[in-house]
Amino acid sequence: MRILLPTGSATVAIVKAAARRFRDRYEIDVAVTGDVASFLAPDALRRLLATGKYDMALVSGMCTASFSDVERETGVPVYRGPRHAADLPLVLSVLDRVPLSRTVPADEFLAETRREEACRRVSLRETEADADFTIRSTKIGGGSRMKVLAEIMDAHKREDLLADVRRFFAGGADIVDLGFGFDATPDDVVRCFSALSGVEGALAVDTQDPSLIAAALSRADLVLSLHEGNIPAVGEAVAAAGAAAVVVPRERTIQENLAAARSAGICRLIADPLLQPVGSGLTGSLAGFHEAPRPLFFGAGNVVELLDADSPGANALLAGMAHEVGAAVIFTSEHSDKTRGSVAEMRRACEMMALMTDRPYPKDLGIDLLVLKEKRRRREPPLAYDVIVDAPPAPDEIVYDPLGCVRIGVEGEYIVAVHRGRAVRGRNWEDVFYTLLSNGSLSRLDHAAYLGKELFKAEIAIRLKRSFEQDGPF
Repeated sequence: MRILLPTGSATVAIVKAAARRFRDRYEIDVAVTGDVASFLAPDALRRLLATGKYDMALVSGMCTASFSDVERETGVPVYRGPRHAADLPLVLSVLDRVPLSRTVPADEFLAETRREEACRRVSLRETEADADFTIRSTKIGGGSRMKVLAEIMDAHKREDLLADVRRFFAGGADIVDLGFGFDATPDDVVRCFSALSGVEGALAVDTQDPSLIAAALSRADLVLSLHEGNIPAVGEAVAAAGAAAVVVPRERTIQENLAAARSAGICRLIADPLLQPVGSGLTGSLAGFHEAPRPLFFGAGNVVELLDADSPGANALLAGMAHEVGAAVIFTSEHSDKTRGSVAEMRRACEMMALMTDRPYPKDLGIDLLVLKEKRRRREPPLAYDVIVDAPPAPDEIVYDPLGCVRIGVEGEYIVAVHRGRAVRGRNWEDVFYTLLSNGSLSRLDHAAYLGKELFKAEIAIRLKRSFEQDGPF
């Protein structure tokens, strides 16, 4: 296969090094078209293609020009390469097996292709997996993927419980668990489950109060949790309702309580040996999981809630621990602001573990939980310049735009900018900025620079599920 690889003088050394690595597989002609590869124009590419017989051209993924006319005239397909020259070896390694895109940069296109393939494999394996039993068609245990159980604490105090439940299911929960505190009544429980009558997904009730458990049995598919203190009072009712149950140790061992639950007639049981938080016996409590009967319940949520650390990495590690001990259901929550997004994070972590069947590590799976860290740092060539000037501090005095100030905020997934009573809303900062620019909401360059900074800060806050404060530190 003969490939034309146009590039700029700034990256030619990196591109030629990549081409040499694959000279046994391809014949690659590297052509310098200017200082920067992304400035390649259609006419320049047309002239280059006329110099030889090529099977394809691979242009910079940063190019903004359209090469469809060139492709039509020459008959040579023109594909988008990676946005960064450092990623070229990754693209060349699969170029003879994976078709590229004519419009999407290769690094982005291949990453999306790998994600789609990884999700397809997770879905296929789940379809083919056996299970110990099902809860409302959700497979539990056996060879199936670990299921995410997401708790809504104090469900009876939620203003819009149905919206919260739907949000958790949309985020990746397999089972949504309604928690009820000591101040809840049986009427509260009935009211909450009645409000969810149209929900098709599996629902659990989370309380140890026998009266509250009994009140939930007309709809609850799973009960958390049973032990020797409530099995005599409500065990037979749970069995009669056909609900599954999580069983925990208390004064009696988990094996004794499982036996009592079976004697009450409950057929579908999940053992929870109780995972302790960091500092209260986390590693020691793991021993109980190796000894307990399957299927297992792994209470990761409390560990994350009681740890002041970013949740994506904590959830990934805890899912790995749950995978190693053979857990079937993993518990998570979003009680605090710092754990917001944990349901989606835990679902992704469980899917990563499901893809580990033929690998020693949860790495290079096509999906990941890298949020802020880079898997590979970009190693682009240094900037070229003749003179450098150290920037002095910006002046303290602010010159206000005579057209007025713009108030910026975040509403859900939207950036909102308000100018003189008129709001502009958008999902990315460029759209909002150019709308403000086009409708005459600003007149100064320093105001434009300021708005770009604050609007982009708002977009990053939305992406990372953080709060936003205009003029405040991020």
